[in-house]
Amino acid sequence: MPQEKKKFFEIEIPLLRQKLKLIANNIQELNNRNIKLDLTRMLRGQSIEALIKIQVKNEKAEGKISRLQVLGYYIRRMMRTSISYVEDSFSIESSDSILKIKPFLITRKKVTRAVRNALRIEAKKYLQEYAREKTAEDIFLDIIDNKLQKSLSLKLKKIYPLALCEIRDIKIEKAKSSVEVEKV
Repeated sequence: MPQEKKKFFEIEIPLLRQKLKLIANNIQELNNRNIKLDLTRMLRGQSIEALIKIQVKNEKAEGKISRLQVLGYYIRRMMRTSISYVEDSFSIESSDSILKIKPFLITRKKVTRAVRNALRIEAKKYLQEYAREKTAEDIFLDIIDNKLQKSLSLKLKKIYPLALCEIRDIKIEKAKSSVEVEKV
């Protein structure tokens, strides 16, 4: 039985404005496949890895980001002695899905537990408000463009100045159905 020859198929990722080529026997084989893409060079050293889910429609493959994650070595490189860090993990609701988000904040000096808790609470409140009217794709784009981190840092600066403000991990937990999205 002759084996089918593998070919390269082009996958378009509109959010990143990129096209990739993946190898497969046919294009349907790529449907629902996940690929990891390192965005470090694209983001000038920000060390983010994206998990992209491929969807095939009408013999055309398109990739959608389902998770963004800051790589561990980037965070370890930012850590210093005599600083405090704040991390949290919670779910937020966007207009089209429920997202699991993990912010990571590094202060300039060592701070008390009360200040760290105030930063954590304010970050959670800000991110929930921010995501309420945006789609998951818009939120991913804002993280890639560093808009969300910048606005969060400026908001938290009133409590205590930060050396680093990153969204360490964000992923789509559950997509809302199209009927629920239309009601909102």
